[in-house]
Amino acid sequence: MKQNLEEKTIATQKIFTGKVIDLQVDDVLLPNGNVSKREIVTHPGAVAVMALTEEDKLVLVRQFRKALEKTILEIPAGKLEKGEDPMDSARRELEEETGYQAGRLEEVVSFYTSPGFADEKIHLYWATGLQKGTRNPDEDEFVELVELTMEECFKRIENGEICDAKTIFAVYYWKNRVEAGNE
Repeated sequence: MKQNLEEKTIATQKIFTGKVIDLQVDDVLLPNGNVSKREIVTHPGAVAVMALTEEDKLVLVRQFRKALEKTILEIPAGKLEKGEDPMDSARRELEEETGYQAGRLEEVVSFYTSPGFADEKIHLYWATGLQKGTRNPDEDEFVELVELTMEECFKRIENGEICDAKTIFAVYYWKNRVEAGNE
């Protein structure tokens, strides 16, 4: 028999409304009848793109991440605009950050980044048939284009230069796809 694990929200206090995230504190009624607090970050969602060149290299961007106080390598990604279709967002972000346009864009999976405290959902795409377009990063976005082989990606995971979950997932997805003969 399944146990009831749901928590019922009995009050919400908005703490902060920002450009990218909002923060709220919810009072919740627990399954055992007790009351507790949950700090929740709300986010409009995001997209990320695993783009593979004709030379069999993964397209990445090198970017400084203030929250980590370091520069890391990531697959192109960005926040969904209000009402924007995730696939349209993926096409836009890929071109803005890398200058590439995808001939083929395939949805792979959607996942929550940190469900313990945030509702951010990333929609992950696989892009092939790349054509060079024009980079047009946001005015506050400074990125450097990097293209790496699978072996080079694994070395960058080992040395910590690739350290975010979406990009590590992308590299392993690529490896599994090649091993399955689906590339």
